Amino acid sequence: MKRCNNPPPGQTKRKATDTEEEEDQSEKKYRKCEKAGCSATYPVCFASASERCAKNGYTSRWYHLSCGEHFCNECFDHYYRSHKDGYETYASWKRVWTGNGKSEPSLKAFMADQQLPYWVQCTKPDCGKWRQLTKEIQLTASLAATYRCGMKFNNVKTEGPDQCSLPEDLRVAEVIDSWWHSMLILPPLFKDSPANPFLTAYYPDCVGMSPSGSTINIHNKMGGSSPELNACSLTHTLCSVPGLCPYFQPFYQPNECGKALCVRPDMMELDELYEFPEFSRDPTMYLALRNLILASWHRGCKEVLTPQNCAPHIIVRGLVRVRCVQEMDRVLLFMTRKGLINTGVLSVKQPLLPERYHNKNVIVIGAGASGLAAARQLQNFGMQVVMLEASERIGGRVWDDTSLGGVTVGRGAQIVNGCVNNPIALMSEQLSINMHKLGERCDLFQEGGSATDPAIDKRMDFHFNAILDVVSEWRKDKSQNQDTPLGEKIQEVYKTFLQESGVQFSQLEEKVLQFHLSNLEYACGSTLDQVSARSWDHNEFFAQFSGDHTLLTEGYSSVLNKLAEGLDIRIKSPVQAIDYSGDIVKVTSSNGTQWTAQKVLVTVPLTLLQKNIIQFNPPLPERKLKAIHSLGAGLIEKVALQFPFRFWDGKIQGADYFGHIPPSPDKRGMFGVFYDMDPQGKRSVLMSVISGEAVPSIRDMEDKDVADQCVKVLRELFKEQEVPDPVNYFVTRWSRDMWSQMSYSFVKTGGSGEAYDIIAEDVQGKVFFAGEATNRHFPQTVTGAYLSGVREASKIAAL
Repeated sequence: MKRCNNPPPGQTKRKATDTEEEEDQSEKKYRKCEKAGCSATYPVCFASASERCAKNGYTSRWYHLSCGEHFCNECFDHYYRSHKDGYETYASWKRVWTGNGKSEPSLKAFMADQQLPYWVQCTKPDCGKWRQLTKEIQLTASLAATYRCGMKFNNVKTEGPDQCSLPEDLRVAEVIDSWWHSMLILPPLFKDSPANPFLTAYYPDCVGMSPSGSTINIHNKMGGSSPELNACSLTHTLCSVPGLCPYFQPFYQPNECGKALCVRPDMMELDELYEFPEFSRDPTMYLALRNLILASWHRGCKEVLTPQNCAPHIIVRGLVRVRCVQEMDRVLLFMTRKGLINTGVLSVKQPLLPERYHNKNVIVIGAGASGLAAARQLQNFGMQVVMLEASERIGGRVWDDTSLGGVTVGRGAQIVNGCVNNPIALMSEQLSINMHKLGERCDLFQEGGSATDPAIDKRMDFHFNAILDVVSEWRKDKSQNQDTPLGEKIQEVYKTFLQESGVQFSQLEEKVLQFHLSNLEYACGSTLDQVSARSWDHNEFFAQFSGDHTLLTEGYSSVLNKLAEGLDIRIKSPVQAIDYSGDIVKVTSSNGTQWTAQKVLVTVPLTLLQKNIIQFNPPLPERKLKAIHSLGAGLIEKVALQFPFRFWDGKIQGADYFGHIPPSPDKRGMFGVFYDMDPQGKRSVLMSVISGEAVPSIRDMEDKDVADQCVKVLRELFKEQEVPDPVNYFVTRWSRDMWSQMSYSFVKTGGSGEAYDIIAEDVQGKVFFAGEATNRHFPQTVTGAYLSGVREASKIAAL
């Protein structure tokens, strides 16, 4: 009996071994992913490359790409080991990757780029489920845009019930969770992105694109401080985007200097980091999406860019495509709200922003460029907007006149300074409006008819700019209370130069210098004794618009009238008071009519704020009032003349403008430059500008007397030929325009560019401000006014 209860030692040992083997077999049947936090209990190999692939069984190691996407050690060896069949496939991919890209050509990167299956979403409105494509099917934008559950490929029929009724893979639901993105081993790199032709000068993987699907000049990679850039030429880059407007350059190219409204395709901007902090550690996914969206918008700016337009162009393998499409919705909304896309004169059929943004009603005061820009944006976002305009027309300081033989002459603005990325160029493209590029030639004529030797003009231009350079050096260590008038400083520097150098300028050279001073007064909109020497060109510290200067031959009103279409604009409604003491803002017009809104945007010219034309309750903060009075209300006037024939053609020879050398300093600013208003050379209209001290000198003159003086100057400039009497003319009177009283702003002595930012600040999140005098980067321009309206619309929407 004892022997039966105590079997021999050998037998006991054998039984124990059997138990261990069973446990070991159980352990070998499944092996968890070693990545900490991975939710995959039983990983499945997506690759199935090796004959010995573990599939959903045991492998000595699982390689993690994402929660739900793994490959086994056997498939790793199939590609990685040089004696295996897949090695050459990996090696040839690696050569392309290292030739084009910057990131490590690891086997995980190869698997993600070449072996993961694609996922695609059903486009049926009542379905929208995600389906995994089989490995041999390549995803294209056209397939993604048309895919339906159960779609046939290669004439293979799908049998069975309605394919949309089949359940979605459970892994798709996990992708939505924030933790899923943190478990992603490699960032997504897009293939065939619409951004690719814009970014051939960059390493693709630094701008969210796959090096295996990009071709760049692999012999010209830049090192040093910008190792991520490749030095292809800018010209090549832009020319490679078929049909693109040459003024659309949304991305910085390597080695480029500051350019307005341009983004670095390899870096997130500060406001992007603020909105999407989750991408701060690795911005690749965000950059891939932002670059794709921005490129798509510039390739088709006449239509609203929607998620449905963008999603098919997200070509990337794996479940990460699901996440990219979801994130793309957020990025697209952010870029729309900021006015980076879906902006300009677009008319939209349904709101651009979701319903949560629609619960605001806004009153916009002033229907100039800034007010119209803001109202168009806000209405397109889905908000209720009412515009109140004091005068009987829209446009503000844009006022086009066609009385001179049908030629459009801007009584206010008409020139676009720097067209690259300029929103005016965008809207002109949307409306198919031609912009006439202004030539650089400007011959200078003296009274008596002589043309000035270009060498003299060049010499005096050099000296004039040298004077301004000395002023720039002087101001570097000067505070606001050490400021001095620009005119005084220029005279001081000029006298010092003459004394120290012993240089003597001829009488003609002195007059040419006066011409350049006249141009400076035109640019500032003021006599130089009012302008700050310290801050006269404060905006030049920011990236400015580059490229061609153009004449809008159809006038700015062609753009502003389109912006105004469909907006609720109440003309002849001058606002007298804004009461923002309660939760709701009350706006009262001069005839006693009252409107209420949650937000009010004030876009009236600076002069009207300075003269307290609108009463605010409570009064505006002292800081804002101080800023308002630290800027000057610049003023220039124009005179336009229609002649029976083009008497100037022979002498000017096709130039767009010519200069008038003032006969004496006291005549400076009186008709300094003449513009030919018909670049086609068919109609006979000249326009000239009155600036500086000349502005008050014509204030009490009759229009006819101003026109006569202008003709008298022309007869001096063209003394050798007949200058006929004009058949028609007009003279602007912006100083008397009740609702403008100015042309554009400038920084007064003792002021600073910061004033523009302070005026732009909202008050209590209820009263907002826009207009050229609120745009520190681009003051004095229609572009600056327009962009300030877009800026405020974005602020109002975000609150």
